[in-house]
Amino acid sequence: MRRLLFTVAVASLAGPVLTMPATALAQDASAPKPAHYSVDKTLVETLLADPAAVEILKRLIPTVYANDQFQTSGRSLTLKDIQQYEPEALSDENLAKIQAEFDKIPAKD
Repeated sequence: MRRLLFTVAVASLAGPVLTMPATALAQDASAPKPAHYSVDKTLVETLLADPAAVEILKRLIPTVYANDQFQTSGRSLTLKDIQQYEPEALSDENLAKIQAEFDKIPAKD
């Protein structure tokens, strides 16, 4: 009898547990994916390694991109970090434009 009660108790607990992953998967599928790159979190070296990100940088901040300092010492910084050195080219408005373009790059799995 004790074994039967234990089996029934475990089975009743397993029901909701088994349905939770399906619900969680459905929520994950409908939730928007986080941005692949971020102007305030992604290092420049990571951006420079992706041709799609490089094209965005060349197009939206060509003078910053062409700067040797950006290509060398800037690699360990984020675009937001570099903003203090290039306040006009990397204004909050321009960083928002760059972020909008980064959001269009498909995430690599």
